[in-house]
Amino acid sequence: LAGNGAALIEHLPASPGQVVIESFDVDLKVINGPSVPARIVHKVSFSADGTAGVSRSLVLIDRAETGADPLRAAEMRFARFFNNAPLAIATLNADGGIGRANATFLKLLGGDPTGRPRAITDTVAEKDRARLEALISAAEAGSGGELDSAELALADDPERIARFFVSPVSDGDGESAIVYAIDVSEQKTLEVQFAQSQKMQAVGELAGGIAHDFNNVLTAIIGFSDLLLANHRPTDPSFDDIMNIKQNANRAAGLVRQLLAFSRRQTLRPQVLKLYSVISELQVLLNRLLGEKVELKLKPANDLWLVKADHNQFEQVIMNLVVNARDAMPDGGSVTISLANVPAADIEQMGRREIPREDFVQISVADTGIGMTPDILAKIFDPFFSTKEVGKGTGLGLSTVYGIVKQTGGFIYADSTPGKGTTFNIYLPRHIAAPAEAEKTESAPKPAARDLTGEGTILLVEDEDAVRAFGARALASRGYTVLEAATGAEALEVMASQGDSVDLIVSDVIMPEMDGPTLINELRKKRPDLRVIFVSGYAEEEFARNLAENEQFDFLPKPFTLKQLAETVKEALEK
Repeated sequence: LAGNGAALIEHLPASPGQVVIESFDVDLKVINGPSVPARIVHKVSFSADGTAGVSRSLVLIDRAETGADPLRAAEMRFARFFNNAPLAIATLNADGGIGRANATFLKLLGGDPTGRPRAITDTVAEKDRARLEALISAAEAGSGGELDSAELALADDPERIARFFVSPVSDGDGESAIVYAIDVSEQKTLEVQFAQSQKMQAVGELAGGIAHDFNNVLTAIIGFSDLLLANHRPTDPSFDDIMNIKQNANRAAGLVRQLLAFSRRQTLRPQVLKLYSVISELQVLLNRLLGEKVELKLKPANDLWLVKADHNQFEQVIMNLVVNARDAMPDGGSVTISLANVPAADIEQMGRREIPREDFVQISVADTGIGMTPDILAKIFDPFFSTKEVGKGTGLGLSTVYGIVKQTGGFIYADSTPGKGTTFNIYLPRHIAAPAEAEKTESAPKPAARDLTGEGTILLVEDEDAVRAFGARALASRGYTVLEAATGAEALEVMASQGDSVDLIVSDVIMPEMDGPTLINELRKKRPDLRVIFVSGYAEEEFARNLAENEQFDFLPKPFTLKQLAETVKEALEK
């Protein structure tokens, strides 16, 4: 049967102890051809309790008879139009019962298996029945406009939503109104997902802006702490105090990194990863984090596909999820980390429209903890949202996970049932590595310590006075000649007068009047070989798009230490 025609037979009302014969005008599917109009005569016997027994269907296709009887042809055309309409349509009796209904209505809203006349209000969830009654009453009274509507949850599945329209009729046949309905569940799901995405983006923009400002402050605190430490011996009374300042500044920098992770503005260093190997290396640390009461289970997959992600950030994702699981099991339990390949065909069946139909690798972290209510589940990725006691959590753990996964090009979902636990499912795109890429090791050895002093003239462009002062003193202490500029315009003036002597530019990215990329694009016109280091609290990708396609530069993320600044400058000058 074409369209929803099968619903006419499937929802035939029961008549206990009787034999029912009904006829339907429908369209039949034809292999390699157009559909064919037909009349189906359906006969079914019901037992005393209303259970359907043996049934038979007779299909009548008589084009000659139809053509000879214009009334019969018109009747069939209307029936086919009625049953093939994409809208669910039904008439209402004066008592609110459903009269005639088309196939789409029966498919969407079903029928009453007992055979009793069904009230239209029974088709929607109990919480929405009063709204539907009010909609019908307004239409029948003529006060609801020509065609009023409402979105209501369906009785059979409250997660499904249909938009109902009611139109009054007066034809003398006892019918008071016509109800139209259309399934808008998918549309509502997309609207909710879009609203959530917009909210997360807005909060991310705010978090990213705050993080950028804090990074400037922390760069100055950490930098001047380094300058003080360089002039104090470990035996000095003030040495420990200065070290305390630096350590707490580093802790604050860690929180800022989490904000940047959530806002997807941190710099990632993606590399080809074998996820099982990465998690296996973490196993000892994860067991230590979980403690003795919680058991860790690792379920690998055969021939697991490769992914491309930042190694350190992926470890952060796993650790944050495991710690979150531990906190949900105060009396102990188990955490299971499962890995699996998810081919594009399986992604299609998941029904999540935002995930492209491609191959993914799935990472699941499941716990046997207390679970979460739907209200809490809807907020878990919001920054600063926490269910822990005051002082026992920052509310940034899961928002950091969300940001890292999103910036990596992946997707994350959480499923939870109160009292039964929570499962986080992460989907990362499959990466097909080139032969040379696959041969690379996943972790490079740490470079040996080296002399960080040097020679050369460096132009330092930074609008934050404290950051510029620290940078100038730090570089001068390593033997460099330092020129300073507070804006891009000042930098152009310095280059106009002393440009030939400048070996390297260290420039902030976000500055008033002229930003770093614009400054470098301008300087490249006369000095195409000029070495450049950009410093910023934002991710490298945020500003790289404003540079020439083949622009060569080094990048130093804020906040940075004296040693990191000296190392980056030394490497840039040696290139």
